[in-house]
Amino acid sequence: MLANAEALTYMFSMNRLPFEERRQILHLMVEGNSVRGIARLVDVSPVTVLRYLALAGVACVAFHDKTVRGVKAQRVECDEIWSFVHCKKATLPRAKAAPADAGDIWTWTALDSDSKLIVSFLIGPRNAECAYDFMSDVADRLATRVQLTTDGFRPYIQAVTGAFGIDVDYAMLVKLYSESANAVGPERKYSPGICTGLRKRRILGQPLKALVSTSYVEKHNQTTRQHMKRFARLTAAHSKKLINHVHMVALYTAWYNFCRVNSAVRMTPAMAAGLTDRAWDVGKIVGLIEAYEAQPEVKL
Repeated sequence: MLANAEALTYMFSMNRLPFEERRQILHLMVEGNSVRGIARLVDVSPVTVLRYLALAGVACVAFHDKTVRGVKAQRVECDEIWSFVHCKKATLPRAKAAPADAGDIWTWTALDSDSKLIVSFLIGPRNAECAYDFMSDVADRLATRVQLTTDGFRPYIQAVTGAFGIDVDYAMLVKLYSESANAVGPERKYSPGICTGLRKRRILGQPLKALVSTSYVEKHNQTTRQHMKRFARLTAAHSKKLINHVHMVALYTAWYNFCRVNSAVRMTPAMAAGLTDRAWDVGKIVGLIEAYEAQPEVKL
């Protein structure tokens, strides 16, 4: 599920904050606040916020890996959303003190179209190896044959074939874009491209053409940007370290699946998918972290 899972195998020790402060830190994190902003609001140090983010991240990774399995989905949409760590790839050659994993980073997401559940996520480069790892994890979490739709990234074809075999109805949706005719001058960077056409391509099985879509997962990309400012375009709140990026996505995924009521299904995605019978409060994630802290060691 994570490109650098071995980086999460370590112990944490920290002075325990009161329950309400821990809950407040988590809630502020998933509502798009910056680390230093949270530190000011809760009156703790930024180091404390980051250490608690790390605890939340490893606990939520373990929880997602154990709980989100046997998903009975009918349609799954996959997409990748771009972000960067420390600096963008274009500025990496002249960046000062850039870590080894600095540069562009992609978050791969598989979304159940009906329940809106995040079935799987992976953080890594946009290449064939990550595509295969991602699709293998998606296939491992599904309990039913699904209609799968991805964008036109070609490594998906081999990745889906290797992960699902022929037990999938798979199609690619390729969108064609052009710049807005009114976007001239420096302000054009703020104007999204205009979709000028669609191409639906059957790859495996018998996908229904009318249901070939990536609209839900692309809408979820917008939700991601709203709740994690690390993903916002032209942001100063980007991740400075890859491990912080991984932890934040893991926390967000647990919160999105089990705590956030989705307006389309009028319940949390986990409830709609049959993984739980009630919506969680953020305090429930605090309980996950405390249970995780009580373990003698962290092994993912």
